[in-house]
Amino acid sequence: MDRPAAPKIHDIDITGEVCPMTFVRTKLLIERAHSGDLVAVRLKGTEPLKNVPRSARALGHHVLSLERESGEGEFGVHRLIIQKA
Repeated sequence: MDRPAAPKIHDIDITGEVCPMTFVRTKLLIERAHSGDLVAVRLKGTEPLKNVPRSARALGHHVLSLERESGEGEFGVHRLIIQKA
C-alpha cells in the first residue's frame, strides 16, 4: 500500500510588509499550496502577530504553531506554521 506523500513546506518572509499586505501575501501562498501542505511564515510586529493567524483560522486553515525566534523581543520576528485545510 502506498503511503501518502509528506506535506510540502512553503516558506514566506513578510517581516518587511505592513498590514494588510502581510495577510494578502500569506493568503496568495496558501492558495497555491495543496490541502495538507504547510506554510511557514516569518512575521514581525503586533498587527501581523494578531491578524495573520486569526485570518488563516477564519478561512478554515489550521494554525499549528506560533513561536518567537531566538534573540528577538516580544513583538520581534516570529515563525507561524499554518496547515492548509
